[in-house]
Amino acid sequence: MSAPALEDITAHRGSAEPIEGLIRVETTPREQATPLVLERMRSVYPHDQVFGTYCTVHDYIDCPPDELFDYLSDTRCLEEWTYSLRGFTPTEEPGLWVAHDKLGGTPGSPIYTRTVAHREARTVDYQCAWDQGHHLWMIYLMRVVDAQLVFDKPGSVVLWTNCHHPFYDHNPYPETAPPQRSVWVGDLWDMFGPGHQLELRNLKVIAEYRHRNGLPVRPDWMR
Repeated sequence: MSAPALEDITAHRGSAEPIEGLIRVETTPREQATPLVLERMRSVYPHDQVFGTYCTVHDYIDCPPDELFDYLSDTRCLEEWTYSLRGFTPTEEPGLWVAHDKLGGTPGSPIYTRTVAHREARTVDYQCAWDQGHHLWMIYLMRVVDAQLVFDKPGSVVLWTNCHHPFYDHNPYPETAPPQRSVWVGDLWDMFGPGHQLELRNLKVIAEYRHRNGLPVRPDWMR
């Protein structure tokens, strides 16, 4: 017996005709769908089409997923594998840290970070913002996947996505910006793809070195 898929929409519309843009085997046979798929396959893609709204990077890391999750769940790990976030110190608000993003110049733009992690799904979200800590709108979404499930080998796969929040285009809190700074984090959005890939490579190098040499992936100084 088939599931009552889309019956509510059919009843609401008073028609069994598919919604515009919906492509399913019932209404679009394979002979019609294949050209639509092939049309979306290109040898070259515009940068804005790939990274304009979402920036996603991923890599395999030869390190047990639970150990990698524990490491990423500690905000202070960003001191090690990010390119430019340095000097993490706790604020008076529990769980909220402040550091300096050296991309903002010297001594760097204040960046506030709160880490929200869920062990069962191995998700780690870094909620961040330059200059102020009451509205953390820069969200770095990460997930650690057991490579045994997806590659049939030990280790981890890390998936990392950012969404292009409108505040990247316009600083919502200009009054909190350091007076000497000339750059805004959103000015760097076009570099997020290769920049995050560089940082993910840093994470891979650090985690694999520790795992390969019998060191705790989450080092003692974080404990």
